[in-house]
Amino acid sequence: MLNNKLRGTWDQVKGVSREFWGEITGDERQFSAGLRQRKVGKLEAERDMSQAEAEKRIDQMKH
Repeated sequence: MLNNKLRGTWDQVKGVSREFWGEITGDERQFSAGLRQRKVGKLEAERDMSQAEAEKRIDQMKH
């Protein structure tokens, strides 16, 4: 449980930095990847999900 929350928080931090880097360099793919990573991290931390489960949930919301 604590592991998912810690990993989720870390993924959110990485996602924000990827978004920022994508914004600075004008790389839309990097920016989008950062957004996705941040959303996955938020699900991991707040809903206590594994990373795979959170990614699956994000992919389902796209469609």
